[in-house]
Amino acid sequence: MLLFGPAAEIGETPPGVEVVDAPVSVAKSPDPVRAVRSTPESSIVQATRALGEGRAQALVCAGGTGAALAAGLFNVKRAPGIHRPALALPIPAPAGTVTLLDVGANDQARPEHLVQFAYMGAAFATAVLGVREPRVGLLSNGQERSRGSELVLAAGAHLDERAAGARSGDGGDRPDDAGTLRFVGHVEGDDLVAGAADVVVTDGFTGNIALKLMEGVSQTMLTSVRAAATSSTRGKLGGLLLRSALRGFREEIDPEGQGGAYLLGLRRLAVVPHGRFSRRGFAQAIARAELAAREDVVGVTHAALSEAGVLRRAGGGAPMSEQTRSLAGE
Repeated sequence: MLLFGPAAEIGETPPGVEVVDAPVSVAKSPDPVRAVRSTPESSIVQATRALGEGRAQALVCAGGTGAALAAGLFNVKRAPGIHRPALALPIPAPAGTVTLLDVGANDQARPEHLVQFAYMGAAFATAVLGVREPRVGLLSNGQERSRGSELVLAAGAHLDERAAGARSGDGGDRPDDAGTLRFVGHVEGDDLVAGAADVVVTDGFTGNIALKLMEGVSQTMLTSVRAAATSSTRGKLGGLLLRSALRGFREEIDPEGQGGAYLLGLRRLAVVPHGRFSRRGFAQAIARAELAAREDVVGVTHAALSEAGVLRRAGGGAPMSEQTRSLAGE
């Protein structure tokens, strides 16, 4: 394992961990692209360079997402045919874990981006979470196919067409088993944690707002329950009786158990844990990154996109500098 950071502050490490001195951080830079370009000695630049050169198979980075995206695009680069990388986050819920993407890599998106995200999310859910034939939904303000923004309507039409073609066996020039995405249509915000889909696709602006809202509501609810359980003698007695059940519920919905968000669409995988995670969350992020590398999530995802015929044709994408500025503008 390679550990990038200020060697003087890290101190002793366990066997098998090599410290690479990187005393500079650009995580809080207001202009991540410029910071990444002008600070080659920073920890995120050195780490992504090691990833791009094959000295590492996966990256765990809890710094600024914008810097991680910019450094990843410069040093790791997109996988062939990928329009935009996406941040995929497994969200634990009583009805089962749902993978939401994009949760912040792209403020704006086009229909073909969301189509790629759908296949990325499905491949990820199968390879990492063990979900067989994951159900994929498109986040909207109603379940009706006629509701939603222009982006949602266009992406939904593309996914519906592919699902219909797969059911009829009319896959065009794609293999017979391509395009078999289980698209369940539009899903609403309350469907995110209700079990309506295993993978929910949206643009990064909407996904990031949805994620922050869920985090805030969850934390407020847990804090309120804790306050009610300690507000009176009767509440404390009730809290003692419910302690075991509440502890199990908290562990079930604890976001640290999933390790963080996964940056999909690059030539190698990166996991981005939340900056507020404890050592448990960071340990889980490392374990999940190792699993993803071992299961070749990058290769599996790219193969799914290729078989479905949704990879970008050569010359059909925006210049790297323009994409980087957009992706880093979280």
